[in-house]
Amino acid sequence: MMENEIDRELLEKIADMLGKPVGAFNIRKDCGCDGRESTEHIKIDSRTDGKSGIDIRILDGTVGEKCYIPAIITKPGIQEVVYNDFYIGENCDVEIVAGCGIHNCGDQESRHEGVHTFHVGKNSRVHYAEKHYGQGDGRGGKIMNPQTIVYLDEGATIQMDSVQIRGVDSTKRYTKIVCGKGAEAVVTERLLTHGDQVAESDMEIVLEGEDAKGRVISRSVAQDDSSQVFYPRMVGNAKCFGHVQCDSIIMGNAKIKSIPAITANCTEAQLVHEAAIGKIAGEQLLKLETLGLTEEEAEECILKGFLA
Repeated sequence: MMENEIDRELLEKIADMLGKPVGAFNIRKDCGCDGRESTEHIKIDSRTDGKSGIDIRILDGTVGEKCYIPAIITKPGIQEVVYNDFYIGENCDVEIVAGCGIHNCGDQESRHEGVHTFHVGKNSRVHYAEKHYGQGDGRGGKIMNPQTIVYLDEGATIQMDSVQIRGVDSTKRYTKIVCGKGAEAVVTERLLTHGDQVAESDMEIVLEGEDAKGRVISRSVAQDDSSQVFYPRMVGNAKCFGHVQCDSIIMGNAKIKSIPAITANCTEAQLVHEAAIGKIAGEQLLKLETLGLTEEEAEECILKGFLA
């Protein structure tokens, strides 16, 4: 586990891991398991249906525990599809740290497609953090296509933080969350693209049960010749409240398309959406430059604050 500097750097970038993590974990490296440990309340097992991936079962009443499931690719030419299913019991309060990092110094494309499905029991709270990062000076692409599907039982909550840090050449992200009675989903998405990178995000929050709540906060920066497409949708099928907010900064010759949509199938559904795309304000740059920063340093400072 964490055999070399590349492994350690990738795991620190995507999962804030410094050494062996405390709690349950499964570290995937180059299509295989590089380390696994269950705890008394969190069990991790290989799938038995022939698909690549793991099943994670969290027992009723588990509180204050973490589960790490990062995946790293360190070789060119690797193509994998991984299925991870989470079964979270009732009255839990847990944190799940995922993410994928690719180091590619070759000419062949490396691709990771992770399909994560969550079944969250009554009155449970889940914080799910997922980071994506690519590095390496090879001509081979670094491709990540994550899918996240969540089913929230009555009174359950998920806070999902999705971050693409840097270096991912192409990503197609699909997210769907179905909220039961009194359930709540909060999704925060942060994305940076540069060079010729492309990114698509297709997201649907279905407020199925009475008094369900949903919130989507998307912040992105597109630099150079990169392009981004966002398609967040909020669907209200009962008395509920939903809010979609998309804010983007566009730079260079980049392109951004933001298409937020709301659909009410009940007269008691309250849904709101808003979207904004623009460049960095000149007065913001000028103010920082008067404090001694160069134009490049001022831009970096503004972008870090925007994506924080």
